[in-house]
Amino acid sequence: MKVRMWGVRGSIPSPGPRTVRYGGNTTCIEVRSDDDSLIILDAGSGIFPLAQTLLAKLPVTANVFITHTHWDHIQGLPFFVPLYIPGNKVRIHGAYDIVSMQGIEQIMNVQLQYSYFPIREAELKAGIEYQTLTVGEPVMIGDATVTPVLMNHPVTDLGYRVECNGKSMFFTGDHEPWVNIYAPDDPEYAEYQLMIDQRQAELDAAIGPVDVLVGDAAYTLAEYPPKIGWGHGTFDSTILMAQRIGAKRLICTHHEPTRSDDDLEKVFGEALSRHPETGCEIMLAREGLEIIL
Repeated sequence: MKVRMWGVRGSIPSPGPRTVRYGGNTTCIEVRSDDDSLIILDAGSGIFPLAQTLLAKLPVTANVFITHTHWDHIQGLPFFVPLYIPGNKVRIHGAYDIVSMQGIEQIMNVQLQYSYFPIREAELKAGIEYQTLTVGEPVMIGDATVTPVLMNHPVTDLGYRVECNGKSMFFTGDHEPWVNIYAPDDPEYAEYQLMIDQRQAELDAAIGPVDVLVGDAAYTLAEYPPKIGWGHGTFDSTILMAQRIGAKRLICTHHEPTRSDDDLEKVFGEALSRHPETGCEIMLAREGLEIIL
């Protein structure tokens, strides 16, 4: 199984000389199973350069798994060129939206309106299918299995565990560890903390152990307090997750868009210094990073 990063920034594309080493595209990960089945995790702006590589071998059969429908995770989908070519097959998987009360089939219809884009969904030439997922129910893609796991984010957000012939990886999408809403001296604190601990244990069991964990590490510890509830983790929370689940390798992603490559390396180094014995290899996600499992 092969994992390749095509987009590693969060919130908004941030191209330019300050981000050239790690890349400025928003989230997109290519996974190739042992039988070369194509699994794409999220469709941020990184899916556009991925699409260019796919055109060399037609027809394309792709399974796109969307963690959630916030803009930075779907904004590249209208620019996924295989959608415009007859003979290609694209299946888009994702969660039921409790706000709109619709399944993942709304993802293209909402974006491809003349008010926002010059091409309508009806004009796409590829064969397109939609599959709304059930949490915990595996989906077979060739010789790989993709299992959706419910994460913690302001909208329904699915992390994905991908397994193939004994190898495994997990992508959190956007995820924030649960926070106790009560002060430690509040009589409700202990009961609420028990609920959080139970939920965390259930999530850890669903995720791991894995060979590779790709985790949301958007913030530093200092940046996090005013952003509680925004739905993102810190370097430290993601490192602790990797330790709990027994990940062999951790790739920290969803880089803060205002952070330069130099600043990214600086805060990453500071986080590593707080966790000298993690038991796993830890690295920063960068565009072009390829992992062979």
